[in-house]
Amino acid sequence: MSILQHAELRDIDSPHLKVVLNWRNQDHIRSVMYHDHKITIEEHKKWFEKVKKDKKTRVKIFYLQNVPLGVVNITKIDDNNSTCYWGFYIGEKNAPKGSGTIMGYLALKYIFEELKIRKLCAEVIGSNETSIRYHQKLGFNVEGILKKQILKNSQYEDIVLMSIFQTDWEKQKEILKQLIEGMRI
Repeated sequence: MSILQHAELRDIDSPHLKVVLNWRNQDHIRSVMYHDHKITIEEHKKWFEKVKKDKKTRVKIFYLQNVPLGVVNITKIDDNNSTCYWGFYIGEKNAPKGSGTIMGYLALKYIFEELKIRKLCAEVIGSNETSIRYHQKLGFNVEGILKKQILKNSQYEDIVLMSIFQTDWEKQKEILKQLIEGMRI
């Protein structure tokens, strides 16, 4: 049986708020975000209310074997140009190896096949080499670098601009699917 049959993305809802806030406030996640302060429950609730009303944003919770493991945040959905941005993280430290690849596959499938996006963009902090490699594994290419763009830990960091087009997804999805089918989780 395919592991993908046991994986899904669900819309974020009120019952997810506590676990998502807990994930987001973990040091290993905050350290690779643009905004790395600890989020209060009040800030989190305001964010959630804004997300519910924002037609240009979709937030999905990644489940594997009915266990919530991570978040996919799709933003700046531009219907005129068929583009959007994404952010994501696996929140559970003990998530099975390969969970990120499965989550990425499902997110790209949703973005390109359901939302009908032409181009997905990503911004990655330059020192986050793990995320850069992850994006490349999924089929993203580097489009440019914003030099010394954001202040993190008292020094300015580069932002790596990456993207994947729907046509690239069509080439990459079978490769990723085969990789996932070979996983033991």
